[in-house]
Amino acid sequence: MEFKIQIKKVTFLTLAVGLNLLPAVAFASEPDSLKHLGEVVVTGTRTQTDSRHLPQTVTIVEPYHAMPALYAYSRQNILPTLTEQVPGLMVTSRGMMGYGVSGGAAGGMMLRGISSGAGQMMVLIDGHPQYNGVYGHSIADSYQTMMIDRVEVLRGPASMLYGSNAMGGVVNIVTRKPEHSGVVSNMLNVGIGSYGTLQVDASNEIQKDRFSSVIAGQYGRSENHRPNMGFEQYGGYARLNYDISDKWNAYADVDITHFNASNPGTVTDPMFEADQWITRGAVAVGVENHYDKTSGRISFYDNFGRHKINDGYKEGGSPQERLFRSKDALMGVSVYQNADLWEGGRVTVGFDYQGIYGHTWYTNRETGKEEENGPKQSADVNNTEIAGYADIRQDIASWLTVDAGARYDHHSVTGGVWVPQGGIVIRPTNNRKTCNEIKLMASKGFRNPTMKEMYLYPPSNEELEPERMWTYELSWRQRLNHNRVQYGVNFFIIDADNIIQTINRKNINTGKIKNYGIECDAKWYVMPYMWLDTNHSWLHMDNPVVSAPQYKGYIGLNWYECIKTGLNISCGLMQVCGLYTAVGQNETKESFTLLNATVSRWIDMAGFNFRVWVNGENLLAQKYEYVLGMPMPRATFKVGVCVPF
Repeated sequence: MEFKIQIKKVTFLTLAVGLNLLPAVAFASEPDSLKHLGEVVVTGTRTQTDSRHLPQTVTIVEPYHAMPALYAYSRQNILPTLTEQVPGLMVTSRGMMGYGVSGGAAGGMMLRGISSGAGQMMVLIDGHPQYNGVYGHSIADSYQTMMIDRVEVLRGPASMLYGSNAMGGVVNIVTRKPEHSGVVSNMLNVGIGSYGTLQVDASNEIQKDRFSSVIAGQYGRSENHRPNMGFEQYGGYARLNYDISDKWNAYADVDITHFNASNPGTVTDPMFEADQWITRGAVAVGVENHYDKTSGRISFYDNFGRHKINDGYKEGGSPQERLFRSKDALMGVSVYQNADLWEGGRVTVGFDYQGIYGHTWYTNRETGKEEENGPKQSADVNNTEIAGYADIRQDIASWLTVDAGARYDHHSVTGGVWVPQGGIVIRPTNNRKTCNEIKLMASKGFRNPTMKEMYLYPPSNEELEPERMWTYELSWRQRLNHNRVQYGVNFFIIDADNIIQTINRKNINTGKIKNYGIECDAKWYVMPYMWLDTNHSWLHMDNPVVSAPQYKGYIGLNWYECIKTGLNISCGLMQVCGLYTAVGQNETKESFTLLNATVSRWIDMAGFNFRVWVNGENLLAQKYEYVLGMPMPRATFKVGVCVPF
């Protein structure tokens, strides 16, 4: 009964916000972000495209005016902000800083009941896949705010463009580029907070003639709120870009992060010495072309990792005598080109090659020497994937667009699979003042089995087949009064089979997923430097899974005024109902409401400018947990200063 009452209250709030969004609002001036009705995205099509012509549902988390949304809360990791801003997306957490890996880890992303922990949704960096080559999942502590310009989240299968592991959706991190021509800029941000938390970020940007660069570094540490839960991380990011001509440019970037984490166990069954030492990296080089009627890219990338893990022991047990070790690499080449070959039509063709490498072993804790292991306790495997794809988007009329595409993807072990998708976009009204669109989409997603599922540990099975999923989606979006008011709602159905499950100690393709739900979002620019945003999602699962909520809602208030007062305010209220922390006979669900806020102000002292900020999380001091037996901290605070120079 409590859950139903909470849903009714939130539904009333949603309706109230929606009704208040409709009136036209007069502005003294028009912000730059409102000058164009369409949002430009790259994730659903590989190259920059007006979202009004795409049948996919893409959420953009990007800078608002001069204050990036991703930086407003002074968070070093992007995932908490994505949880608030993206309907249907839930990211688990366990403390003030750090997610960790292996046992007791958090940071799993759940989108519409589809899990990144199972490798069913993928993180991209500039369109390049990022996941662990052994286990197939993303590494949450790798995604630092310092490297990011914006994030695009495609909700629904993206396997036609990005292949395996994108069956449930993708989170595409678009990296930073210098903002001001002919300027050298530097930034230093330092903050301290609860539980001995320290964070430091520094960056340098240069753009001169045809050359530009971004270099950034970060350090963070926290004791967190429970014993044996310390976390420390440091890393750096660099991007170099050279404009060969007006039509061609070359770039190279690298992102390296190292973190030390610990698994404290649950409050009733604590762990000791469960320590982790993890290094992750991503590098890419590429050449891009940009002509009036065609554009494309060829790039080479490598996502790699080195892991050392002590599985620890429980009270009354004995310390581990050996350490688990692994290294993995995801190396590939991506080529694509799109072209306007006829009026109203755009064709995209592409080719992907990917090598997936993983090596696991154990070493003696004292000597460091590799130890002999039993059957399936270690592995050294190389697999490959080769794929080609084509997509055609045609504007039949000013109000109608049709899109269809297909991919053929061949895995060296599981063989080949066809991945089709298609959709239409209807724009009943499409002018500068008002536009709206109705989108219908049907798309297939798939996931190849991981190295762990095929070769590692006794349940492994080399005869596994790819998981497969179809999603059907209907959406409506409207932008009013020169984009000052916008809202959208979508309904989706997910039907998946061949899901890999462990039955009688063997991995087999036997599982099914049947989910459906509704998502909605709205934004209202009350005045040039003040806006409200809200999003909500409801999810039904025939077979509930851990970390998926039945309802998630968020409403945020943002004020950014840098000329008169220099005052910036960001605050948000997020409600979660029916979050599964355990399923089956011992089913457990959590419901909670979180209030977060950051207040900052720019100060000018004799021509020296700097920003001071204060951040508070869980200001209502809620008692809750994302991971069973791992309660989150009550109210926490950070204060800091940001200095440009």
